[in-house]
Amino acid sequence: MPYNIRGVKFMAIKRFEEIPHTADWSFRAFGEDLRALFENAAHALFALQGARAREHAPEIARVVAVSAIDYEALLVNWLTELLWLQESQRETYARFHIEALSPTGLRAQVFGAPLAHLDKIIKAVTYHNLEIKQTAEGWQATIVVDV
Repeated sequence: MPYNIRGVKFMAIKRFEEIPHTADWSFRAFGEDLRALFENAAHALFALQGARAREHAPEIARVVAVSAIDYEALLVNWLTELLWLQESQRETYARFHIEALSPTGLRAQVFGAPLAHLDKIIKAVTYHNLEIKQTAEGWQATIVVDV
């Protein structure tokens, strides 16, 4: 939906939407560019789990670097690394800053806090129906996760 700030027209792009799936969870992430797409896919991952941080906990910053053979594999590796960090460190993440992104590599800072609660656990990010495509509004990715 377009909106105006000082006479300049902008398009508001939603971060993600859940897509019905018979056995697992599926979502579509959006972004005006590939960096925003990868950041919004990470937001979707934690939001769909109902991940909540401990109240009044200090913010934690971590550096994440992953590599792959293409953008699709890179997206899976990025989200898988975030799930591994969540599980191994018992943390949840709410802010993501992609510092470098190419078809074969990603480097980012992620910010979060100790994990207080998860409504549902995502076990894995899959390649099933995985798609990244450019649209007239920007970029979108369809992702299926195993729960």
